[in-house]
Amino acid sequence: LWPVLSGEVKNIDRAVWYYRGNELFAARVGKYKVHYWTWSHEHYEFCPGQRVSNLTTFHQVNRTLDPIVIDMENDPGEKYLLNGSHRKTGLQLVQPWVDEHKATLVPGEPSLNYCDKMVMNWAPPGCEEINYCLPVPSTSSIQKCGWDH
Repeated sequence: LWPVLSGEVKNIDRAVWYYRGNELFAARVGKYKVHYWTWSHEHYEFCPGQRVSNLTTFHQVNRTLDPIVIDMENDPGEKYLLNGSHRKTGLQLVQPWVDEHKATLVPGEPSLNYCDKMVMNWAPPGCEEINYCLPVPSTSSIQKCGWDH
């Protein structure tokens, strides 16, 4: 990490994958990040100035045919969507990585796909004082989690 932070190395030749469940939502290679899906929780209130048109959406939007491209080096807050030749350059860099990743990916067995209400409660020390403890079941009941996405 130090060579990157100190400026000795300008570019690390690898991709970063952003998954939500089994779906690839975005990928980053170098300074470009490409969003293939967008979705923010519908009940999430964005901080003032944080909502970005077409990027922060309250429902899942499939953008695989027209992905959003961001220049993370010049816009780490992801507020400005690239267009024109800059967008094309980003797509040309990232898309081959995504294609290879999808072609060679061997899905694993999810390790966090099971829920047990006995261990998922919210009852930390002190919750009694603020009257905000969730009940703790007396027995464990492990089952498949249901994820809304």
